[in-house]
Amino acid sequence: MTDTHDQIAGLLLAAGGGRRLGGRPKALLAHHGRPLVEHAVEVLRAGGCGPVHVVLGAAADDVRERARLSGCVVVENPDWAEGMGSSLRVGLASLAGAGARAALVSLVDQPGIGSEAVARVLGGYRDEDSLVAAAYDGVRGHPVLFGARHWPGIAASATGDRGARAYLRAHEAEIALVECADAAEPYDIDTEADLRHLA
Repeated sequence: MTDTHDQIAGLLLAAGGGRRLGGRPKALLAHHGRPLVEHAVEVLRAGGCGPVHVVLGAAADDVRERARLSGCVVVENPDWAEGMGSSLRVGLASLAGAGARAALVSLVDQPGIGSEAVARVLGGYRDEDSLVAAAYDGVRGHPVLFGARHWPGIAASATGDRGARAYLRAHEAEIALVECADAAEPYDIDTEADLRHLA
């Protein structure tokens, strides 16, 4: 791992309440015998991220109690019900002043995206102006890397469940896409039917 990668933080958005899963917080869904949030943190570390910041929301106290998140910077989003945009803002705010040059953002409910995809996106980092995203058969997905110079603009435009979508659309020409379809599956755990993806 290079010194540069030590300055790329993993930012895990894990605040969702699992509304379509009967209100089961996604961070606590079981995967390989442990909470999904633990699995996602390990993926970021194995992929080469330096510090890992985790944004919790729904059932945050339960998540802290049941998941091993030692070594992570854990922050809570009191407005998690407003959607992913608010969690992204909270996460980027937690990184401000932490010395990170970029944030690699992943979502807790995408366990089909492993460390190989993280490492590939991380490898696309050039400087604090970098915008890098995994692509699946040419279609942009997660994880996404945001160089630090983009954080203020992303935070300003992150609303509702859209996250950074509007910002990325406005900066489409600057995004370096890294093909990951051969290494990851970008499904979400959103509904009861999706639970079949969990082991």
